Amino acid sequence: MEERKTIQRCAIYARKSTEEGLDQQFNSLDAQWEAGAAYVASQKLNGWVLLPERYEDGGFSGGNTNRPALKRILAACEAGKIDIVVCYKVDRLSRSLCDFAELSKKFAKWGVAFVSVTQQIDTSTSTGKMMLNLLMTFAEYEREIIGERIRDKMAATRRKGLWAGGCVAIGYTLRDSHLYPNPDEAPVVQRIFKRYIEVQSCQTIAAELNVDGVRTRKGNIWNKQQIGRILNNYAYVGKINYKGEIIQASHEPIIQQDVWDKVHEYLEANAPNGASADK
Repeated sequence: MEERKTIQRCAIYARKSTEEGLDQQFNSLDAQWEAGAAYVASQKLNGWVLLPERYEDGGFSGGNTNRPALKRILAACEAGKIDIVVCYKVDRLSRSLCDFAELSKKFAKWGVAFVSVTQQIDTSTSTGKMMLNLLMTFAEYEREIIGERIRDKMAATRRKGLWAGGCVAIGYTLRDSHLYPNPDEAPVVQRIFKRYIEVQSCQTIAAELNVDGVRTRKGNIWNKQQIGRILNNYAYVGKINYKGEIIQASHEPIIQQDVWDKVHEYLEANAPNGASADK
């Protein structure tokens, strides 16, 4: 008795980076479709059946996943309407190995296989899964290399005393990648430093600011922890704390060094076991 094959519903995804030539009677998208259709037909004995809907992105880069037809085919996969996604080449689905790895994880989650017609990738087979794992390994390597480059660039930027991103301290404004004193906020910071020398209490300073109607940058009331963070931020004396190394920065300080030194003399004296005080 002949063994009945499980039906495998196949959908073809095609992509072309530019719109050039798409108005031709037979264009690149058509060629990709025919190649995919022929491959699906060759697997008829394995139960492969081609779905009629065409998923095609003409004039869309493969550098990201923000493509209408790609979104439609992913939605259909998630809904359980597709068993196998067929592409002419892997880069038709994505030129980014990182994006491809993420898409592959989604396919695996939904029980969808991926096939590249011109490459030895068919995740319905053990060999195809191996090839996919190799690609995902390279994708992870790519992510790590990019991360290292970003960290190295930020480290080099900070060592030069330049702004390298992150939360801009209250009292400063970021403009053209440089920090400038904010005329509305800088006096608040100066008041906090001055008052700490006088009262040596973050709690008292926070209460005074709240009573006077002074709010944080986000419009919230102050607390002693916020005051403590401001008193320990080297940005206010024109410096950067990079992994414990204090580096002279390029921006203008809004607190004089002698004021900073006096504040930290009191902070150290008031801190239990040498910790930063938030009395």
